[in-house]
Amino acid sequence: METVPIQVLVGPTAAGKTDVIHHLARERQALILSADSMLVYRGMDIGTAKPTPAERAGLTYRGIDLVEPGEPFSVVDFLKEARRALADCIRDNRPLLIAGGTGLYVRCLLEGLRTEPGADRVGRAAREKMVDAGRIEDLQEELRRRTPEVWATLPVADRSNPRRLIRILEKVDAGMGQICRSWAVDPHLQPEVAGLNMPRAVLHEAIHERIRRMYEGGLLEEVRALLAAGLASDSTAWQAIGYAEAAACLRGELTRESAMERTLFRTRQLAKRQMTWFRGQLRVRWVDRESGESPAVTAARVAAVWAEIGSVRLKGLDA
Repeated sequence: METVPIQVLVGPTAAGKTDVIHHLARERQALILSADSMLVYRGMDIGTAKPTPAERAGLTYRGIDLVEPGEPFSVVDFLKEARRALADCIRDNRPLLIAGGTGLYVRCLLEGLRTEPGADRVGRAAREKMVDAGRIEDLQEELRRRTPEVWATLPVADRSNPRRLIRILEKVDAGMGQICRSWAVDPHLQPEVAGLNMPRAVLHEAIHERIRRMYEGGLLEEVRALLAAGLASDSTAWQAIGYAEAAACLRGELTRESAMERTLFRTRQLAKRQMTWFRGQLRVRWVDRESGESPAVTAARVAAVWAEIGSVRLKGLDA
């Protein structure tokens, strides 16, 4: 299907993917597709470290600001957006650069996605009654019992998200222990992508600096506006790290310093989970970014890796 060059850059949060991909996109006149599950929500800009309009000036972006925070968004929706991005690139004869930290989005792009099962209305209603009765632990136990391997890899936030638990159980009901089809068992059979990483101490410092900028840049005001707009605390969007902590700060349950410390801890955990996922689920050629290295220098090294790898094929967009 693809008739234009396609390259992928993955990596943990705060590793500097945005600056590097912007530099490369400007060099190549490329379109950028964000593969980040939290950048799809409008109005959630500061806490997700979404590139600002000024940073995006002169660039063409897809995959951001697609839905309101209370609206559902799935990997199926992401693949639809990816098809639109690729169609734009083919029409304009320009490269496509894909960057992000949501590994599932990237792997489903590379290897394909099963058809999502329709909701069992009776089963869903029964589970929603359990949630209304305060029995979310019953959903947790059902998932843990039926698919312990899925439960073991589920982020802590998702384990307490009733909507997420119900949807996963519906997939299990439909016989979908894994949602992607034809995933390569041998990682050497997978297409190779570039990955950006930092030494742990450098990455932790970058995370700390990002959180400081978020609070100085108005995160509390952003969260106050989301709460005023009625964003539910059990929505998927609210699971973005930093928002619950900022809300607790606004309610007086946490000091600003405590909220920042808790956000720092959770973000470090996220970065660790991302690296574990990338190393176990994707075939990545890593570029280690040193402290103080400019985006231009890192971009040149990423470009060298891409030149060796060649253009990737997005099997997940095959009709």
